[in-house]
Amino acid sequence: MKDILNRLNGELLEQPFTPHDERLRTDDLTPYRDLARHYARLEGAVAVLSDLRANTSLVYYGACARMLGLKGVREGSDGELLDSIWEREILDRIHPDDLHEKYLLELCFFHFIRSRPRRLRGEYYFANRLRMKDRTGRYVPVLHRLFYIAPSSENVVRLALCLYTPALSDFPGRGVAVHTATGEVQELGERRDVRILSTRERQVIELMARGMMSKHIAQALSISIHTVSRHRQDILRKLRVGNSVEACRVARELGIL
Repeated sequence: MKDILNRLNGELLEQPFTPHDERLRTDDLTPYRDLARHYARLEGAVAVLSDLRANTSLVYYGACARMLGLKGVREGSDGELLDSIWEREILDRIHPDDLHEKYLLELCFFHFIRSRPRRLRGEYYFANRLRMKDRTGRYVPVLHRLFYIAPSSENVVRLALCLYTPALSDFPGRGVAVHTATGEVQELGERRDVRILSTRERQVIELMARGMMSKHIAQALSISIHTVSRHRQDILRKLRVGNSVEACRVARELGIL
């Protein structure tokens, strides 16, 4: 799980933020803070607004916080400031198996969003069911939703809004991307939904996974060995690994292989 978390951490925090993103003042983020506060008040959600550039979070605690036994907070307050985008007190309550899958699917969703036209990215959110400990230590079903927000003209995601509420009994799938305009649901984690690698890169890593050398991959795909080498380097960079063995292992975890 640590490898997946490090990869997700790098993807989110090492985006090419520009001086425009750095100049965003506190007042510029007020509408998004208000949005998180309203979700906490109206839905009873635990709402976490994370600033990916600053690596900080604001947590707003709705009525659901009482069920989860989150202490030392006051409902309807201005929010608790954390010096990380990872809200440890909340994450520590998630079942370890579900937490690992949460990170995997969030990485898939990040690339899913980046593969959509920029004008449509704000129309999707990610949702999945989690098992979380309540105030008695018993695991209860919780619905987790994630919105990536880009309050700038640049091709980056500046903010993330996570919501935790009691789960719906008929929630579909293990983790889905929901289109807010149409209600269309697309399950994440399936091979067709992973856009981390290009079509050609997926072909190359499939042959890598079979143990084929670069010259044989070049022959099989009718491309030059130099092109294969370039694809190999791009695969290692995108998957944030150091060698082909690690690349194949990570690709299996992400559903690419």
